[in-house]
Amino acid sequence: MWSNDRGALRKVFFSGWRRFRNREPLTGEEGLVVEALLAHPEYQPLVEQEAETLWADLEPNPFLHLSLHIALSEQLGLDRPSGVKAVFERLRGAGGDPHKAQHLMMECLAEVLWEAQSQGRMPDEGTYIRRLHELAGPRDGR
Repeated sequence: MWSNDRGALRKVFFSGWRRFRNREPLTGEEGLVVEALLAHPEYQPLVEQEAETLWADLEPNPFLHLSLHIALSEQLGLDRPSGVKAVFERLRGAGGDPHKAQHLMMECLAEVLWEAQSQGRMPDEGTYIRRLHELAGPRDGR
């Protein structure tokens, strides 16, 4: 799914949502897009219109926000970096809101990605997981 072609990536959002609305089978990546969009009904009308120009001046950037949800979903599914799933469970707590926990984690992810991009380097996985652990607080009262 990931590419340097912004237009091609956005088309995945448009086609995934269209296929979902038409009750057509989804690819794995389209399923992740739909999951993120279902959690954000405020973006659904924009995706349905399939016009990137509608998104130009929106803050925060809906494509970035939804893409961070997708990236985090993939990380949680793989538990990579190691420990990310445990952080999510601690943030979510017993019966807590998983969407709110994702938003907290996405702030760390966006921060680490922005730092890497601004410094012209790859994201530092160690910094990312350390910040997530700091966000989640001590484990088991430790």
